[in-house]
Amino acid sequence: MEQTANHKESIYGSRLPEMEAVLADIQRRIEDLRAKMLHETGMDPVEHCLGRIKSEESMREKCRRQGLPETEESALVTIRDAIGFRIVCAFLSDVYRIRDHLARESGLTVVSEKDYIRSAKPNGYRSLHLITQAPGGLFVEFQLRTISMDTWAALEHHLKYKKTVSGNTELIVAELKRCAEELASTDVSMQTLRDMILT
Repeated sequence: MEQTANHKESIYGSRLPEMEAVLADIQRRIEDLRAKMLHETGMDPVEHCLGRIKSEESMREKCRRQGLPETEESALVTIRDAIGFRIVCAFLSDVYRIRDHLARESGLTVVSEKDYIRSAKPNGYRSLHLITQAPGGLFVEFQLRTISMDTWAALEHHLKYKKTVSGNTELIVAELKRCAEELASTDVSMQTLRDMILT
């Protein structure tokens, strides 16, 4: 079907089929890794895994937010999270085990790592972010976190898109950070309990 004159060309140019192939390949690799670790240890280290290609609208909006032209170069080279995975683990140690396995995956090259678990963001956000480059040059972002971290991030996301209650902003920020710290402490306690059970 021909594009109408007012229809914007895809911000991903002609690379969307290639992006979909990379997404499917990484999903298969993660499933294989989970099966291998389940066979070796008797436990699946991943609670759940979500993979996606950022929508055209979201990518264009992100380009505008960052003052970038809405081009394929901006979307696939400068921003580097068009293809993304969120991998949620039950325990802290599993986050780092999955990270290590991803870093060793054939054809995936880690180009950037930000550990917001060991050094949380000021608002309390915790997660391990990896940017990797797949064969063909496309970038893939991984966010690895525990169930507690994922719960906090989801709740914080809902709260920050509501109307700000005038006069309470500082209290809300402080309470969110306190909740994040309590959940982080719980993660450490659960990891300790798991280690005690397994030894």
